[in-house]
Amino acid sequence: MTALWILLTIFGLLAALLLAALIRALLTPTKSSSYAPAPDEKEALRLAEKLSAMVRCETVSVPEKDLRDKFLAFHQVLEGLFPLVHERLEKTEIDGNLLFYWKGRSSDRPLVLMSHQDVVPAEGEWLHAPFSGDIAEGKVWGRGASDTKCSVMAFFEAAEQLLREGYTPPQDVYLSSSCTEEWAGPGCQKLVDELKRRGVRPWLVVDEGGGIITEPIGGIHGNFAMLGVFEKGKADITFTARSNGGHASTPRKHSPLAKLADFVHYMEHHDVFRRRMPPEVAAMFAHLAPYASFPLKMVFGNLWLFRPLLLRALPLISAQAGAMLRTTVAFTMARGSDACNVMPQEASVSANVRFIPHQGMEESLDILRKTSHMFGLEMRVDHAADFTPATDIHGEAYRTVEKTVAEAFPGCPACPYVMTGATDARFYQEICANVVRFAPVIYGPEQMKGMHGLNENIEYACLPGAVDFYKRLIAAC
Repeated sequence: MTALWILLTIFGLLAALLLAALIRALLTPTKSSSYAPAPDEKEALRLAEKLSAMVRCETVSVPEKDLRDKFLAFHQVLEGLFPLVHERLEKTEIDGNLLFYWKGRSSDRPLVLMSHQDVVPAEGEWLHAPFSGDIAEGKVWGRGASDTKCSVMAFFEAAEQLLREGYTPPQDVYLSSSCTEEWAGPGCQKLVDELKRRGVRPWLVVDEGGGIITEPIGGIHGNFAMLGVFEKGKADITFTARSNGGHASTPRKHSPLAKLADFVHYMEHHDVFRRRMPPEVAAMFAHLAPYASFPLKMVFGNLWLFRPLLLRALPLISAQAGAMLRTTVAFTMARGSDACNVMPQEASVSANVRFIPHQGMEESLDILRKTSHMFGLEMRVDHAADFTPATDIHGEAYRTVEKTVAEAFPGCPACPYVMTGATDARFYQEICANVVRFAPVIYGPEQMKGMHGLNENIEYACLPGAVDFYKRLIAAC
C-alpha cells in the first residue's frame, strides 16, 4: 500500500508539473518574426558596387607571413570608396591593420565598430569566380562578401554618410579593422595596444560574429538578430603515441595508431565534459520561445522543468546548439608512418578544443591530460586561450544594441547567444566590458554554407539596413 501511495504521489506531482508547464505555454503569446529588408533597389545596388570593389581586392591572409603590401592596396580601395572618412578622420595604420578616430562631442563612452579585412583562401569550383565580386541574382558573390567585408563596408559607409551631413557623433567613435583575424593573428592586439597607449577604454565594442540569422533553430522561422555576448576559449592540442616501429608484415598489438584510434573513439563516445546551460543560452531560449511551434514553446518557455531534457537532447539535434553547453573536442589532423609497410615509431592526432566557462581552460586541459594518459599518450598544448567574460545582457550597453536592432530592423527579434567560434573581439575584452558580436546583415542557409566554403555571397538587399544600423548606433551612444 505504501509503495502504491508513493507511486501515485510521484505520478500526481509529475502531472501537476506538466500541467503548470502546459498552462504557461498556453498563456505565452505567440509571436512571429516579420522583418524583411525594405525594398530599395537603387541604394542596395549602389552599396553592392562598393562591396563588389572590396571583394575584387584579394586579401587572403597567411599565418606568420608579412602581407602588409597586399593590405595597403586594399586600403587604397577603401580610400577611393570612402573619401570623407580618409580626409576627416585620424587614420592609424599598423602593419596593415587599420584604426580610424572620429572625435565626438564627448570622450566619456567611446564606441568601437570593427570587422576584419582579411579572408580565407578560396578553393574548388565556384559558380562565380571567388574574387570576381560579381553582382548577380540579387547577391554580391566572392570571398569576403559575407565574412566580413560586408560589415566593413557598412560601417565605413555609415561614417561617410554622416560626415557628408556635417554630423558630429555624441561620443568618440573608432573604426577598427585587422588583417589577421582569420588565423587568430596579432593584428587586432596591436590596435588594442595603441588604444591602451592613448588611454582609451571603449564603452561598447561591436564586432562580427552574430548576425541576422534566418531560422536560428529548426522550427523557429524568420529572421532573428543573434547577439553574441561571449566567446568560448580555444586550444590546439597534439596527442602522440610512440613505439619501436617495425615491419608491417609482423604487426604488434597496441601500435601507436591503434592507441590513438582507441583514444579518439573513447572521446567520441563518452561525455568527459559536463553539460551545463549558461545563463546567456537560457536567455536565448526564453527569447525564442514565443516564436516557436507549440511543442518547442512548451520546452523553451519552461526551462525550470525541461532543462535536463534539453541538456541531453540538444547535442543530438544540433551540433551548434550542443556546442553552447560544454567544452568540445574536434579531431582535425593525423600523422603516422611515411610508408604503408612500415609501422610508425611515432604517430599523432591533433585536436581543436573549445572551452565553456563552467569548465574553463585549466580544468578542461587537465581532463584531457588525464584521459589521454589512460591510453599511454603524450599531450602537447600548441596554443590555448580561455573563454572571454560575458557582456551583461541586462546592462545599458547591451540594451543600446538591442534597441538599435529594433529601430533599424522593425519586426526582427533580438536575443543573446554564445559564440562557439572565435573573433578579433576577444582582444578588446582587455579594455572593454561590453563587447557584442553582431554583423547587421542577413545570413540565410546559403550564406552560412558559403562562409569559408564554396560560393560565398551576401544578398545585397540587406546592405542599406546594415548601414542604417551603424548610423543609428553611432547616434545612440
